[in-house]
Amino acid sequence: MDTNAIIGLRIKSLRNEKKYTLKYVSENTGLSIGFLSQLERGMTSIAIDSLDKIATLLGVELSSFFNMESQTKDCHIMRRYEHKANVVNPEIVQYSLTNNVEDFHLLPRLVAVTPAHQDESNLELYSHDGEEFIYILEGILTLQIEDEIFLLYPGDSAHIHSNVRHNWKNETNNVVRFLTVHTPNPFKH
Repeated sequence: MDTNAIIGLRIKSLRNEKKYTLKYVSENTGLSIGFLSQLERGMTSIAIDSLDKIATLLGVELSSFFNMESQTKDCHIMRRYEHKANVVNPEIVQYSLTNNVEDFHLLPRLVAVTPAHQDESNLELYSHDGEEFIYILEGILTLQIEDEIFLLYPGDSAHIHSNVRHNWKNETNNVVRFLTVHTPNPFKH
């Protein structure tokens, strides 16, 4: 995620926490509603003096927009703008949904799967210790458990013992996004 998108998401998050409308921020900073909307969506950059006006209005230090890495390990909350992408392969991007992956038994992630570039009619199944939970947010996910194939739609979920052979893929033309929680967490110390 680029700097403009990170700053925009942080502004939107802080504005929503304070229940400020774009109109209110506009009136109190002299920046147009259209510009603020584009800024929150990461579609434009902002001058430091204008960002300082927003920081003052939102009650934060200007440096807080640039010092995103300073989250403490103890923090129980992870903001959307803190999600770090991990590219698994050209079709799969994962985002950790916790600031502290080392201390918990559960591993929560957001997974985005783009349409497959080639026909994968035979999905390679795998198994491992633990259990998995999947909740579909967007798109249609093909989930194979042993010899059974399931199509999961937004709002559908699956909870399986991971020692059963399984795997998933995107056989559509659209991105599939889903939440997944695994145990055991391979990063736990």
